[in-house]
Amino acid sequence: MTLRSFSVVHSLDFDSLTRRVVGVRVIDAKPRANAEFRGQVVFLCASALESVRILLSSSTTELPNGLANSSGELGHNLMDHIKGGGALGTIPGNEDRMMLGRRPNGTYVPRFRNLKKKDAAFLRGYGFQGGGQREGWQRGVTETGLGPEFKRLVRRPGPWRFTFYGYGECLPNHANYVERDKEKVDAWGIPVLNVHCAWGENELALRDDMAISALEMLAAAGARNIEPLRGGDSPGLSIHEMGTARMGRGKLRPRF
Repeated sequence: MTLRSFSVVHSLDFDSLTRRVVGVRVIDAKPRANAEFRGQVVFLCASALESVRILLSSSTTELPNGLANSSGELGHNLMDHIKGGGALGTIPGNEDRMMLGRRPNGTYVPRFRNLKKKDAAFLRGYGFQGGGQREGWQRGVTETGLGPEFKRLVRRPGPWRFTFYGYGECLPNHANYVERDKEKVDAWGIPVLNVHCAWGENELALRDDMAISALEMLAAAGARNIEPLRGGDSPGLSIHEMGTARMGRGKLRPRF
């Protein structure tokens, strides 16, 4: 195996006679020279967005809309996990306890909506990430105070706080898609992607329910000063891009 650094993939080489992808075209970043590598099998593992850009850049006279795009669906149905919904609250007690060491993760609540009982408000569901911690000296940024007594106050640990933060599923939507820009290119001369993506009604209903159920859970646990979270995070902030390149059997489906 040869691992090549600084090789920017431009496109794939499709053999119309064998109906197979037979090579990869790259741009060597340092000398900025074009090169091509051939192989019996080519694996395209360049993430949801970059894989699509490579396939769209692999157009030929026979395949003017890009490789593996006979359906016209390449680049469509872009999805991300919706987040921003949840709640946080103060947990009374345990003022004599402190956190110790570093844990590999906080808490996780697996999906519980639309499993046995279907919810009429939305499809699919969400899970919660979160955890508990004592407020530290950073709380002095928002609290008012001045002088030595205030400094001593913020040096002492604050109350325990617990947070539920949801990550929800996204429905495929043909209107959420990426396309190659017709004018703008990147540093290597490859057209950049234009992204068109917005949350639908189902995703927004999920986020609202995140806040409601998190608030209910914290209240049942005895939390105080509960604050619901209803953030306006846009697609892309979860960095969990998916969709865009569905696999299937089409009349012009190349074999990688």
